[in-house]
Amino acid sequence: MDVWQADFYRRPLQDAQQQVLWELLICDSRGSFTYSAFCPQQLISTDWLVEQLHQASTVHGLPEVIQAFRPQSLNLLATAGKQLGIPVTGTRHTIALKHKLLESAAQYSQQDNYTGEAYNPLALDKLPPVPLPENLWGDRWRFATLPAGNIVEAFRDRPIPILQMPESLLPLNLGLASTVPVPGIVIDGGRQSMNLALWLQDAQPVALNYIPGAPDGLILEAGLVDRWVVATFEDQEVAAAAKKYQQRQQQSQGLHFLLVQPDDSGMTYTGFWLLQNID
Repeated sequence: MDVWQADFYRRPLQDAQQQVLWELLICDSRGSFTYSAFCPQQLISTDWLVEQLHQASTVHGLPEVIQAFRPQSLNLLATAGKQLGIPVTGTRHTIALKHKLLESAAQYSQQDNYTGEAYNPLALDKLPPVPLPENLWGDRWRFATLPAGNIVEAFRDRPIPILQMPESLLPLNLGLASTVPVPGIVIDGGRQSMNLALWLQDAQPVALNYIPGAPDGLILEAGLVDRWVVATFEDQEVAAAAKKYQQRQQQSQGLHFLLVQPDDSGMTYTGFWLLQNID
C-alpha cells in the first residue's frame, strides 16, 4: 500500500509581510520521498491543500491513504483528501514524518525569516487524563512479562475477538532478541471483559504508561491526544512493580502489551494489543 505521512501546521517562520507561515510536509512511510510547501496563514484553504497534494503526486502518483499525527492537520487534510478520494487517518505512528520534522526544525534557526520562538515540531496540546468509565472497570489487573520470541506464537493464531498486532510492532521486525522480556498489563475483566475490549478498540490504544505521583497511576495514551486513567495505587510493592514495568519498556524499544481476558484461567482471551511508547 502506498502511504503518505503528512503534517500541515504553523512553523516559527514568517514571510516578508511578517505573516505566520504554515508548512505542508509530506513523506512516504519509508522517508524516501519528501515534499514541502509553505503558505501564509491568511491564505490557508482546502483548494491550496488540494493543489499541493496534486503537485506532490506528479512523480509518485497519489497515495492510497494519508496519515497524520496532529489533530489540526488531520482535520484540514481530511477535507482535502475527501475531494481527491483519499482517506486520511490519524495515528501517532508516523515515524518517518516525525524524523523529517525534527530535521527541518533544526534548520529553522539558521533562516533569515526565523521568529526566534521556542519550537517543538512534535508537541501536541494534551489535556489531563480522565478516569476510565466506571462501567468498564474489570475485576482486577496486574503486571506481566512475556519473552519477545513467544508473543506471536501465543496470540496471533488464537481465536481472540479483538487482536491488534501490527507487523511493524512484531518483536522480530523491531530486531528484539527472543529472550528480551516484553512488559505488559493483564486485565481480568469478568463480566465487563467484552465491553472493555470494545471500548479499547474504539479508543485506539497507543501506550500504557506508569506515572508516579500521589497516587501513582497507569495512564492509557490513545487516539492522537486522548489520555485515560486506567488504575491508581499507593501500595509500595505495586509501585516497585510499576517502575520495573517502565524500565523494561526501555529494554524493549518501548514495546509492551495489553491483554484483556474474562478471568485468569488462560483459556479465553477477549482482546490483545501490541503497543509501543513512541512519544
